[in-house]
Amino acid sequence: MATVLVSVGATARAAAMDETVVVPPRPLPVPKTVSPELQRLIGSPMNPSWDQHPASAEAWRALVKTYAADIETVLPALMAREKVTIRADRMNGVPVFWVEPETVPSENRGRILLNFHGGAYVFAPGKAGLRDAILLAGRGFRVLSVDYRMAPDAPYPAAIDDAEAVWKAVVARYPAKRVGVFGSSTGGAMTLALVVRAKAHHLPLPGALWAGTPWAQLDKIGDSYFTNDHVDNALVSYDGLLGAAARLYANGHDMADPELSPVNADFAGFPPTLLTTGTRDLFLSNTIRVHRKLKQAGVVSDLNVYEGLSHGDFERDPDLLESREVYGEAAAFFRQMLAR
Repeated sequence: MATVLVSVGATARAAAMDETVVVPPRPLPVPKTVSPELQRLIGSPMNPSWDQHPASAEAWRALVKTYAADIETVLPALMAREKVTIRADRMNGVPVFWVEPETVPSENRGRILLNFHGGAYVFAPGKAGLRDAILLAGRGFRVLSVDYRMAPDAPYPAAIDDAEAVWKAVVARYPAKRVGVFGSSTGGAMTLALVVRAKAHHLPLPGALWAGTPWAQLDKIGDSYFTNDHVDNALVSYDGLLGAAARLYANGHDMADPELSPVNADFAGFPPTLLTTGTRDLFLSNTIRVHRKLKQAGVVSDLNVYEGLSHGDFERDPDLLESREVYGEAAAFFRQMLAR
């Protein structure tokens, strides 16, 4: 009898591996366990732009221009609130921006933070990519943000090539252990991919990393791509603009490559890393899978999962109580981990 039960159980498990669980339609209430401001954001309509599929390079460029103009309108007020200035520069031929606070604490005067903006390897060129940098610079750090090349005009490996070029210029001027690297979404993936590239090319590694909700798996692999589909009201679903942008940037290259999907990297020797996500984030699985691999590799790492946050809510609405906590924790992590 025991042999029969074991056999039946094994057969059931094997069958279950090939099945998809169908979840019945159900209401998804706004949680009362988050700030009132976040409750309003969670209760707002889904991002209406999520399901666009631009049919040409020109259509992509037009969409990029529209989104960038919308973001740039809010930057002056954000800069004034955070008391930062912006200065354009170039490093190894790559355009960058210095985002600097009015006052730099003495403990941070020998440190800088290198930032990669989000935008699905397509969006937020120029100053439109500076929100993340402004919000962390306002916590007392000099931030260098990279205006890397993007699709449709410059698909993979343009972005990571630019990241490496700037990193070489940075470590020629600053001790690597005094430099932190950070970014959110695509910027979080590039933060991780820079270390992958630096290890491969035997370059010095940063002193610490912050990857906010990193796009660490470029293709649709991972539980939350499915469980948080149409739960995340920012990205909404992989099967729209996000997936189209992934294919545009990869340009036929294998998306499993660790420079495109850094969750597939060898994490041995990575710097101390902070990871941030939310329970409604489409990239929740991307983030927790990176954390597990860091832990398995013996890397000092911390995972902060916020109740109710969709993808990148902490950046798109910096007035949230949760957003202030996110950037405060990132600043504290860099203060603790970077050499002085």
